[in-house]
Amino acid sequence: MKKIVITLLIVFLIGAIGVSSLVGIFFYNLALNTNYSKDIVYADHNGDKLRDNEKWLDKESNYTENYIESSDGLNLHAYMINQNESNDKWAIVVHGYGGSGKLMSAKAKYFYKMGYNVLIPDLRGHGKSEGEYIGMGWKDRLDIINWINFIIKGNSNSKIVLHGTSMGAATVLMASGEDLPSNVKAIIADCAYTSIWDAFNYELETYLKLPSSYILNVTNIVTQLKAGYSLREGSTLDAVKKSTVPILYIHGDSDKFVPYSMMNELYNATNSPKEKLTVEGAEHANSDLVAPFLYWLTIEDFIEQYVS
Repeated sequence: MKKIVITLLIVFLIGAIGVSSLVGIFFYNLALNTNYSKDIVYADHNGDKLRDNEKWLDKESNYTENYIESSDGLNLHAYMINQNESNDKWAIVVHGYGGSGKLMSAKAKYFYKMGYNVLIPDLRGHGKSEGEYIGMGWKDRLDIINWINFIIKGNSNSKIVLHGTSMGAATVLMASGEDLPSNVKAIIADCAYTSIWDAFNYELETYLKLPSSYILNVTNIVTQLKAGYSLREGSTLDAVKKSTVPILYIHGDSDKFVPYSMMNELYNATNSPKEKLTVEGAEHANSDLVAPFLYWLTIEDFIEQYVS
């Protein structure tokens, strides 16, 4: 009898481990593996407006394509748009989850009209950049620092503004927790999440109605094995506590993808100079479309304090 019980327990444990492994692999592939469709978890929030501005990027901007190598050997791509008359002002404009640099054409165009040279990177695993997984901002923060150094190498007097949307916002905020060059003058974070864990936890509980703790823990094991980082590592909150760069937070109060409450958590945790803008009625990554004048006036007023 004792042997039967032990055998059943072993079979049960093996089965439980097997099921957990399958669950972890499924959700890793769904959320982070770039070889699997992200249509379930990603929506093109700005649609036709973005495609209109892609025409500007393709036909009018005279962009050049640039590549650097990441610290782990990936070939990373970015579009660079230089002003006709050279100057020291630069904006790095960072896209969100499942997107690409081209989807930031509207914001790039506006920075260009403000007199900035613009760099629009494809984050690892997106656009023309290599990568088998999505970094959720954590791995990408080091890639953005490499792009910052790429600009500084070409212009040691550069004055750099970082702008990110959604995962791009988390990326630039996570970078702010590192020892950034003094060339980085200001950061704009549009609808950033407080951490990778918090972002996935919210999606699982709110929309999928699934046991988030179990799913995240088994997915985290797979993520560490396949992508080399932990979902618990990527804390935007921890990064902004260490930041010395001025930060402007922007968030729509009708955001159902990254909850509006996360902006105040990030703002309250920030020790560097900071401002925040709430855009009433704006859903996720739509603040610049709902209130374009307010959006860009706030950005201009903010960065003019730090970029002469």
